[in-house]
Amino acid sequence: MPGSSRVSGPESRTADLGEVPRAYADHPPGDGTGPRPDPVLLIHGFASNHVVNWVATSWTRTLTGAGYRVIAFDNRGHGESTKLYDPDDYGTPKMAGDALGLLDRLAIHRAHVMGYSMGARIAAFLALEAPDRVASLLLGGLGIHLVDGVGLPLGIADAMEAGSVAELTDPTQRMFRTFAEHTRSDLRALAACIRGSRQTLSAADVGLIRARTLVSVGTRDGIAGSGPDLARLFPDGQALDIPGRDHNLAVGDRVHKEGVLAFLSSGG
Repeated sequence: MPGSSRVSGPESRTADLGEVPRAYADHPPGDGTGPRPDPVLLIHGFASNHVVNWVATSWTRTLTGAGYRVIAFDNRGHGESTKLYDPDDYGTPKMAGDALGLLDRLAIHRAHVMGYSMGARIAAFLALEAPDRVASLLLGGLGIHLVDGVGLPLGIADAMEAGSVAELTDPTQRMFRTFAEHTRSDLRALAACIRGSRQTLSAADVGLIRARTLVSVGTRDGIAGSGPDLARLFPDGQALDIPGRDHNLAVGDRVHKEGVLAFLSSGG
């Protein structure tokens, strides 16, 4: 349940990272696959958690089955991690610092870093701040809005604070409030997160990220912005279209998984 210091799943633990303890799970490589040299760090999206975003969609099974150690965690304000209520506590650089701190805690020097939606924004900030720690960068559910947008509409914060879903008429507000209730999220913490995590990178910033990068966006995703437009800004970027999928359904799509595995394999 939200507020607990534990999560369910293999190797469930809590990392004491300063004032913000982080709930995470450490999934070992599958039997008989031969371990890959670098693990995969998974960073989930807004109002989700590591179980909903990565376990329930079979991403952890897919990646461990391909030989990767997989680290998945709950962002601050989400899942079983610490809840904070000041927007200043949710700046994207701070959240990227949480991810980097977890790698330090686990003595992982370098990892493939994969994020979805808000998690992709965090992953990009991490790659810019600590380039030697990122073996490759995998951005899902976030395209050019990394540069020309500030993520989800600010009205999502108002949706978290509404008395009920019934009070909301905007489809996007209703969708995210319903999802937040489904994941049993702390609505007040999510409102603070939306207000505080609205940082962008400039095109010049993106051009400084040297990691091989895959940008995966559903062709019906009206939230992420163009994947190909963002991929072109990276020195070594590729775009993957996920046919017929919107923002919610693209994350666990077969094309998405196959594209990520092929991308990882092609990098050695």
